[in-house]
Amino acid sequence: MAYKTLLTKRVDFAASHRYWNPKWSEEQNKSVFGKCTSPHGHGHNYILEVTLEGEVDPDTGMIINLYDLKPILSDVLKDFDHKYLNEDNSEFKDLIPTSENIARVLWDSLEEKLRKTADCRLHRIRLYETPDLYVDYWREG
Repeated sequence: MAYKTLLTKRVDFAASHRYWNPKWSEEQNKSVFGKCTSPHGHGHNYILEVTLEGEVDPDTGMIINLYDLKPILSDVLKDFDHKYLNEDNSEFKDLIPTSENIARVLWDSLEEKLRKTADCRLHRIRLYETPDLYVDYWREG
């Protein structure tokens, strides 16, 4: 009998970013984003939880082999880990790298790679910016 389950893998990465909206004045940016507008940026040790949904394979007992998942996560995170996101990641050229936007960009990249290599689907991403602040991101359907 086939059944669905959720599997969550937790990984970490370090990145820095700056909040800045180029359409706004310096005064408005500082008013909205405060110290996060520093041109030098600031960094975080992020924790990313990736939750996958799928049917458990009766032959392996898994929805995805973790040996297959690990290189997917590594490949995606190479564009984030130890990067200054505003300058080193093209996704954030015109997108403020808030936790909400980082989660969406991570989702898009992970979803594309999983679609090519796995029989499970992305269910949810949880991105911790700090121990007491995180974003959950998912898409319906």
